[in-house]
Order: sequence, then structure tokens, then C-alpha cells
Amino acid sequence: MTEIANNGSSRRQSGLSESARLELIETAKRYPIKRSAVLHGLRLVQREAGFVTEAGMREVAALLEMTPHEVYDVATFYTLFHLRPKGEYLIQVCRTLPCALGGAESLLSHLEQRLGIREGQTTPDGKFTLVTVECLAACGKAPVMQVNDRYHEAVTMEQVDRLIDQWRKMPPEQDAGRTTEKTADKGARRG
Repeated sequence: MTEIANNGSSRRQSGLSESARLELIETAKRYPIKRSAVLHGLRLVQREAGFVTEAGMREVAALLEMTPHEVYDVATFYTLFHLRPKGEYLIQVCRTLPCALGGAESLLSHLEQRLGIREGQTTPDGKFTLVTVECLAACGKAPVMQVNDRYHEAVTMEQVDRLIDQWRKMPPEQDAGRTTEKTADKGARRG
């Protein structure tokens, strides 16, 4: 495992707090095999640090009697875990075939141009992170993107522009609440 750089983030880059350690220990007691609580441990690390830190993975490994590499393997398997600091708005663009046929590549290019970053990067102000992911399970409404916990289906470039303008002005907490937003009218042209 390589050391994970903080890149100026103000989030703590250590292991678990004492309360999170105790929570993980208690959670692990519910399972016949301690390692079964690894996902919960990784969620705790990410909740506290904003991303999964190396120190956090090592601590989870020690508490659950795993090797750090086994914990790292789990953390890198799931797209919900982030090994680097991410922006306030995590924009995930589906890249599987139905979305690709529906315009995902154009959507991704537009987002890269509009945000001034490439896929896998975070804007210098820490506001947006742009990534691609495998299937967001809304194949019939391509292209689809998930922003934090909200889905945006059949999204057009114009709608993306409006959303970015809105997000630049609003903290993510105010945008939370709804998990799905149908951003396109039926039959709207994607371009």
C-alpha cells in the first residue's frame, strides 16, 4: 500500500476515533467471523476522514484480525469507498453500454470541459470530483449520473449546466433529501 496524500485537505488523516473503534468492536461481535464487519469499518473510516485513509485501513485490519492488504482489497473493490479526498459533490457518470449508447461519453466530455478537470480529478476549490462508474442501474434512462446520493436520469448538457451553476451556489447539505431526480422531459434530445 502506498501512503495516501492529503493534498491540503483539512480532514483528519488518521485511524478511527475512540467512539468509532468501540462501534466497530461492538459490530464485529454480531458476526461469527470478525472480518465480516470490514465494510462497516471502512464506512466508519470514510465517515470520519472523508475518505478511506491508510491509517484507517490498518486500524480496521488490526481490530478485525485481517491483514492491511485484505482491507485494502475490499476498499478498492467497492466504488463507494474513496482512497483520496473527494469534492463536496461527487459526480459519478455511468460508463456501461446502455449509457454509452445514450450519450455518456459526450456527457463526460462536457462535464470535464465545464469543470476544468479530467475524469478522476477534483476541482482546485474542492467542490467537485468527477469519476466514471459501472452501472447505476437506470439503463432505460441513459445517460445517467449520480451526484452524491441523487440520481439524474436522461440528462442533457443544458441540464448539467444548470445543475453545476446551482451546486456552485449551494452547500451539498441543502441539495440532500431526494435520491432521484428525473432531469429530462420525455423525448428530450440529448446533445
